[in-house]
Amino acid sequence: MELPAFAAWILILAGVWSLVVWPQFLKRVMKDPRARDSAGKATRFLTVHVVLVSISMVLGAATAVIGVMGLLR
Repeated sequence: MELPAFAAWILILAGVWSLVVWPQFLKRVMKDPRARDSAGKATRFLTVHVVLVSISMVLGAATAVIGVMGLLR
């Protein structure tokens, strides 16, 4: 299957967006008072958000790679 250049660029843009935005979101989550309990241990709030950010970044990287591969073919 060939990917039109326009679609490849959209995938690259979406992937880069995810890789730029999600780490900034995680920084804010980690500063949130709900992220740690009184003993300093990570709460479920933090754990869930770390998992969500991790999955989103992996999907963002995969999206960008697919876009680049589409441009190179």
